[in-house]
Amino acid sequence: MNMNMNWFLPIISALLLAAARVNGATIPHPKPFEELLNKRQSSGATGLQVDLGYQVYQGVANSTTGLNTFKGIRFASPPTGSLRWQAPQPPIMNRSAVAQANTYQSSCPQSPDSSGKPINTTLDFASEDCLFLNVYAPANASNLPVLVWIHGGDYGAGNGREDLTAIIKANNNSFVGVAIQYRLGAFGFLSSDEVYRNAVVNAGLLDQHFALQWVQAYISMFGGNASQVTISGESAGGGSVMLQDVVFGGSIGTSLFVNTIAASPYLPMQYGYKDWIPSQSYYAFAIEAGCIPSTAYGSSSQTIFQCLVGKNTTDLQNASFNVSASGNYGTWGFLPVTDGIFVQDLPSQQLLRKKVNGQRMLAGNNVNEGSPFTPQNITTEAELLAWLTLTFPLFTNDDIAKVLLYYPSSNASDNPTAVAYATLGYSGASALNESQVGTGQQQRADNIYAETTFVCPSYWMVEAYTDKGRSSYKYQYSVPVSTHGQDVTGYFGPATPNQGPDFELAFMTIWGNFITKNNPSISAAIANGASSNNTSATNAATNWPPFSIFAPYQINLNETGGVPFSVPSTGGRNVTEFMNPGLRNDFSLVNAYTWEAGRGYRCDFWRSVATIVPE
Repeated sequence: MNMNMNWFLPIISALLLAAARVNGATIPHPKPFEELLNKRQSSGATGLQVDLGYQVYQGVANSTTGLNTFKGIRFASPPTGSLRWQAPQPPIMNRSAVAQANTYQSSCPQSPDSSGKPINTTLDFASEDCLFLNVYAPANASNLPVLVWIHGGDYGAGNGREDLTAIIKANNNSFVGVAIQYRLGAFGFLSSDEVYRNAVVNAGLLDQHFALQWVQAYISMFGGNASQVTISGESAGGGSVMLQDVVFGGSIGTSLFVNTIAASPYLPMQYGYKDWIPSQSYYAFAIEAGCIPSTAYGSSSQTIFQCLVGKNTTDLQNASFNVSASGNYGTWGFLPVTDGIFVQDLPSQQLLRKKVNGQRMLAGNNVNEGSPFTPQNITTEAELLAWLTLTFPLFTNDDIAKVLLYYPSSNASDNPTAVAYATLGYSGASALNESQVGTGQQQRADNIYAETTFVCPSYWMVEAYTDKGRSSYKYQYSVPVSTHGQDVTGYFGPATPNQGPDFELAFMTIWGNFITKNNPSISAAIANGASSNNTSATNAATNWPPFSIFAPYQINLNETGGVPFSVPSTGGRNVTEFMNPGLRNDFSLVNAYTWEAGRGYRCDFWRSVATIVPE
């Protein structure tokens, strides 16, 4: 049987690099780019012109921000034709002219979830030729730390066009930023036994890994320090960070990055590469693409996979769209899988064994992560049970009963018309039954989804970095209304009306200090904010304690004061947010384990049933 292990070769250099560093040796660059690096005709950089060996790029200087930007840098060959669903390969030589790195290149083809939210699948800038990245480098940068951003979008949407200018500028241009792209939907996460035998599964994750190798090889030419890389992401980007933390069984050490930041890390059900669910998605995809004819399949001389490789992009994108859109509410058709080599185990279990890459972790979650992904019509316990049975198909009645035990219903909150309000977190009503966006059975469902999919993974990640010289830090983003994704403008900008300038500066500095100083603690002046009555007052964020099992503390990032205003939220409910004048930072140190009526206990429960979730 052809196991096609050639996909492993382009990234084996990371393992060699890790082993060399452990033994004190030095390998200058990962192997995939060595030959291309040797093609350089100079030291590699002259002002805004950077010679990468395979291509020369001309960047753009911005005198206002003090940054040089390089947009649309190719880091891998187009994954098209015979390279579709194959491991990423080094770029082809193209030195005929200097490439102007002044505009974003194509995004990857998009694929939606099944919630009915609109998504533009016919973007004029979408193409399978999409393995590009963008660099934001301070002028005259030299040996600066590096932030790599992996975009979110549930592994089916998004792109690498996040502008990293604001966070770099807020941190006095003290690091270099890189935003990457990777294959999405069926193009990046098609999986089955046939795909495994003829190509690769988890192609999108391999793209990310390849981009990190590119950073190791080339970032010094932009003034970055390859030995001080922080990888980061939100939602599926945070989930990608989690998976890069555990690739190859956590054996590559600090060869590609030393720090990781995971905001609302997305952990959907992760099946084995040839399990029933991904295999059914594969065959459904093939039917939609016209590669399984209505007549007897044996009439064709092609395999299903060969047929798919020969299809055009539009047919495949439509097939990816249709398969994902046909699933249960809030699910996607094509997701990361356990392949036994690159991703070797369920993240919850490998994190429990603390088999991780990198040295330090900063993880966070939002207050109301779940509501965008659950149907907003759950008003009775019978409807909740029906949703649980659909969401967790491997659960027995006993398993469902245990879920209800860990998520009790309060009689006072079972009224669907009950007043919705933000909980304190440490006392009174909890997220079990109450939030700004839901109450009673609806909130019960929202919180179950939030904790098993976004919140508990952030707990498991910080727990994994609590020994062997590693360290981790935890926060919760609590600025009302704090639904999934609303934190991103807090650290990248531009701030939304409910995020005051003091909060935005503090959040950006928390990230920046972790990137540059390996610790998210910030000064009292920044933590309290310019609008504070006492900028030098003691603040929880000025001496951020590392997370530990025996002292599981997190910083609650919130605001107080301000002028109320109403905005629409999930389920047709209007919620109250607050804006200036009068906003002030309100940061506090809280016990993450007892938070929201024992969230840590519930996360332990979800890990105990991980094999039947699976996650």
